[in-house]
Amino acid sequence: MSAKGLYTPEILAAATGLSAWPWDEGLPLRGNARSRSCGSSIALALGTDDAGAIRAIGIRPHACAVGQAAAQVFARSATGKAADDLKQARQQIAAWLAGDPAAPDWPGISLLDNARAYPARHAAILLAWDAAIDALENRQE
Repeated sequence: MSAKGLYTPEILAAATGLSAWPWDEGLPLRGNARSRSCGSSIALALGTDDAGAIRAIGIRPHACAVGQAAAQVFARSATGKAADDLKQARQQIAAWLAGDPAAPDWPGISLLDNARAYPARHAAILLAWDAAIDALENRQE
């Protein structure tokens, strides 16, 4: 398959949108995720409320445009979500990427529809969810 169908103007625009969530050393929780298939990685700094739901996000991406676009999709809707919410969403997204026709319950995920045909990019798409779960479950500070 041609990468032309993968790197659409919408994907590239979303990838540049990560500047809305700059890295913030003041956020106490840290999570990291790395794709074994392409080497992309995402580091997240998170702040949570008293119930453990995300209230603030900082992102340090070292990912392809698809991974960065997925991180932007994640960040736009992650506020207010707790670890269990993210695990459920990650499971739905992974199933969708693997061919399940049911769309995941995550706003904006349809942006990544073309990437479903590129299995080598699936792990990069899941990076932000994996890094957030890592931060929330392991309480890395």
